[in-house]
Amino acid sequence: MTDKNIFDTKNPFIQKVVSELTNEKQSETEKAIILYNYVRDNWYYSPLRISLKEEDYQIDNLVDRKKGHCIDKAIILITLLRAVNIKANLGLAKVQNHIAAEKVVAFLGTNVLVPHGYVDIFLNQKWVKATPAFNDSLCEKIGVSPLEFNGLEDSIFQKFDASGTQFMEYIEDYGAFEELPILLIEELLLTHYPILKQFGLKIGTVIDAEQF
Repeated sequence: MTDKNIFDTKNPFIQKVVSELTNEKQSETEKAIILYNYVRDNWYYSPLRISLKEEDYQIDNLVDRKKGHCIDKAIILITLLRAVNIKANLGLAKVQNHIAAEKVVAFLGTNVLVPHGYVDIFLNQKWVKATPAFNDSLCEKIGVSPLEFNGLEDSIFQKFDASGTQFMEYIEDYGAFEELPILLIEELLLTHYPILKQFGLKIGTVIDAEQF
């Protein structure tokens, strides 16, 4: 498995999207915002499938699904950005989600989610962070405004929901990576969620929390 299989900018779907949504008249910032909004709202956020199969993260598999978790959606956005020659890498962090999906909290026994995936984008001679995880329909359902990205500053969480309740906070940032750090993802999952060891999670396996 090579990184090219994952961030495959030549994928027909990726090429179709960038040809339809972007053009030479747009600035890099304008392209990044358009592609961010597209990824945020066209895949429903679902953190219930935990995969350590590298092929699951290949772009041709990701774009065929109707939903995905934060790392899935980050990879799609990174691939689109790279397809229009914008540098972008995969960031990983530990977050505490105060309005996490109930099934995930029940299964893992905590609302600390790790690794949470975001996108590190090089725009206007600096790196800015963007998080396309939470789609607009989900945000409306849980009472929080969709997370906007202006291309100028970090956009990594909705700190409060519409009622003023704390929504999410970052606990630790593990950095950004040009390739998928599957071994680090495995280490973080097994370290933070001992229950996953009981289910035999390791490189090459998948756990779907919807089954429990």
